[in-house]
Amino acid sequence: MTNRQLFQHLLAPTSPSALMLEIDRGEGIYLYDPNGNKYIDAISGIAVSALGHCHPNIVEAINKQSKKFMHAMVYGEFVLSPQTQLAKFICSLLPSNLQSVYFTNSGAEATETAMKLAKRVTGKSNFIAFKNAYHGSTQGALSLMGNEYFKSAFRPLLPGVKHIEYNNLKDLSLIDDNTAAVFFEPIQAETGVVIPDINYVIALRQKCNETNTLLVFDEIQTGCGRTGFWFAFEKYGIVPDILLLAKGLGAGLPLGAVISSKENLWTFTENPVLGHITTFGGNPVCCAASLAMFETIDQESLISTILKKEALFSKLLKHPKINAFNHAGLLMAIHFETAEFNQKVIQRCIEKGLITDWFLFAPNALRIAPPLIINDKEIILICDIILESINEIDSFV
Repeated sequence: MTNRQLFQHLLAPTSPSALMLEIDRGEGIYLYDPNGNKYIDAISGIAVSALGHCHPNIVEAINKQSKKFMHAMVYGEFVLSPQTQLAKFICSLLPSNLQSVYFTNSGAEATETAMKLAKRVTGKSNFIAFKNAYHGSTQGALSLMGNEYFKSAFRPLLPGVKHIEYNNLKDLSLIDDNTAAVFFEPIQAETGVVIPDINYVIALRQKCNETNTLLVFDEIQTGCGRTGFWFAFEKYGIVPDILLLAKGLGAGLPLGAVISSKENLWTFTENPVLGHITTFGGNPVCCAASLAMFETIDQESLISTILKKEALFSKLLKHPKINAFNHAGLLMAIHFETAEFNQKVIQRCIEKGLITDWFLFAPNALRIAPPLIINDKEIILICDIILESINEIDSFV
């Protein structure tokens, strides 16, 4: 059987219409199939491959660490330098109340960990999330998800979760003294890159302070430089109580993180002991790759280039069929009139060698989230392909 046949026969599907692209290798912003056809990865594996594919610094770090050891008990009694050095670098970028790191395998696990932490720290069990929020697909994270279509088949879910309107000041009154935590995306990605008003974010922080509620910033998709800041919360001039990272954090390998104060995170150490544990979170190879990524972004001053690249995309992506172009650094969404039109454009882009995608709660929007290393020539090429695809699909409508 071919790999495509094995894929269809043996792997559990999550979609009735998989793209069926067979990937053989990757380099820079490109992915290649077994026949040597190349595709621009304009979504970075959903904001994961921050430095593209097989970046030499990351490959070197992985090889170096894997020759030493690839796994040890990551939570227990062992001191693992890839963990400590990565935590040191991350914390050097963060304010004083975010100086303790708990590494996880993924973003969903980071969400679950933060939910447990908030309950433990506050002694409360109610949560606030947002309509059209996405924090992962496990049971607790799914309870926070703000879209009934994706969760109704899996009820009952956790009680005590309320969903409020994003960017609606009046709804902040639903945060009260019984709320353990508010889970907030500083940019609501899966709705098609919706950006809150800065005054709303400030009011949210104030309301959490008034009610002794922990404010959790889910930066699983927006962290690690993607928005033109190391972390999107920097843009708003406020600081969360808990910060969640994943996706780009692992530089292509599975890694997430929950970051808070030492006072908060150390509540996991007793009553009960091992209050939260993970087998693979903070795997040494993953941490080595992540550290290489952070150091490369820092040494090459990539953060300072993101907003200029965003501006070039914004300048070029003009078309009568584009209803809106939402963007926050290199996290962007092209909104069309219908989901059907968007799907046709996405398919035509793929045929032309450009991998794009849609958004969970905005099927009419085309996703652009390229590796941070992308250059102007490549940006122009991406925009040309998208505009050509729009024109070709529009001519058939």
